[in-house]
Amino acid sequence: MTTKDNPVDFTPPASRAVRIRKLYRQLEERNHGGAWTTQEDMIGFMSDVGELGRLLMASEGRWVHAGDLPKELGDKLAECMWWIFVLSDRLGIDISQAFSKKMDELDSSLSASVEKPQTGQGNANP
Repeated sequence: MTTKDNPVDFTPPASRAVRIRKLYRQLEERNHGGAWTTQEDMIGFMSDVGELGRLLMASEGRWVHAGDLPKELGDKLAECMWWIFVLSDRLGIDISQAFSKKMDELDSSLSASVEKPQTGQGNANP
């Protein structure tokens, strides 16, 4: 089923993410005299993506980690989604529309590639 048939609506979680980001901004203003810029938000996101990378490595036995790995992976994935909602809001992008459109493009393009007969090396008959 494509997103054309079933559009994604991130409005409720995106609104909640923005509301929570406003609370953080209040703390930033109180504690540091000003709210983070969009660039600083991006650095926060990148930091969380880096932490997610370490947790993924730990889940594959490639990084030593003590703690509740499944919980921390879920928490960090959710936090990364939160940043996407925050950044899309700051940039004035309707993330529901952008996601649905991109998934439609990928679905169409990849479906056409998968259905296309393979040419080249792997196509020789015995």
